[in-house]
Amino acid sequence: MVSWRVRAVAVAIPVLLVAGCKTSGVQTTGDGAEPHATKGNEATARKELGQLKVAVPDPMTGYSREKYGPAWKDVDDNGCDTRNDILARDLSKVKKRDKCIVISGELHDPYAGKDIHFTKAHASEVQIDHVVPLALAWRMGAHEWTPDKRAHLANDPANLLAVWGRPNMQKSDKGPSEWQPQKSFQCTYAERFIGVTYAYRLSVTRADRTALQGMLDTC
Repeated sequence: MVSWRVRAVAVAIPVLLVAGCKTSGVQTTGDGAEPHATKGNEATARKELGQLKVAVPDPMTGYSREKYGPAWKDVDDNGCDTRNDILARDLSKVKKRDKCIVISGELHDPYAGKDIHFTKAHASEVQIDHVVPLALAWRMGAHEWTPDKRAHLANDPANLLAVWGRPNMQKSDKGPSEWQPQKSFQCTYAERFIGVTYAYRLSVTRADRTALQGMLDTC
């Protein structure tokens, strides 16, 4: 499987970012365009990181996954839910049932580097991760958003990656100061995290900002 830094996605999925904003690690060309990670966004990411507000996290008061709407909506009206769209985008040798449902494929996990044969019968082996965790986003400003904006973040392909279940469970709701992927993916991970945070005008903790700066140093 080709590296995330240079590989275009396999399916068209719109990026539901706040109007007028782009992520540093994802290029978009308008509604319905195909987002793809690109190499060479370090300078943009560093600039955006410097513009992020540093704040102390708010409490988790009032948080639940349901605050971001139903999981895996059909955000692009293609008849397929977001989970299956991301699986189709990130896996190779994809096989589907009934147009949408991904029943098998091959994943090169970006977080730990493990190659995984995905089958729907063992679906938990491959999970869809929110690069910026929803619980963390809640504490860094999303609790003040409208439900529609929270649903956009939860289903934004720029904030989603198909990954191996084990590191995803370890990552959980942690920010960059508490969890980081394998070193070879840290540059892309930092660019994505910064890009999404910047586009949605979320804040970061001082520790997370320092960790993101360190990961950009691997670019």
